[in-house]
Amino acid sequence: MRIQLNGEAFELPDGQTVAELLARLDLAGRRVAVELNLDIVPRSQHASTALRDGDRVEVVHAIGGG
Repeated sequence: MRIQLNGEAFELPDGQTVAELLARLDLAGRRVAVELNLDIVPRSQHASTALRDGDRVEVVHAIGGG
């Protein structure tokens, strides 16, 4: 399937979850925010949220500072 990841086309096997996408991107366990089709996906739902062809995903790294 093809999704839009941070504005770019990205190919994934069918049935992938948000958690599997993050693992593929080497972001598993990191502090990131995930938006799926304009809705924030809570971390507790990453493993149960399946991606579908045409989904728009934005992954934002949390950066601390002051």
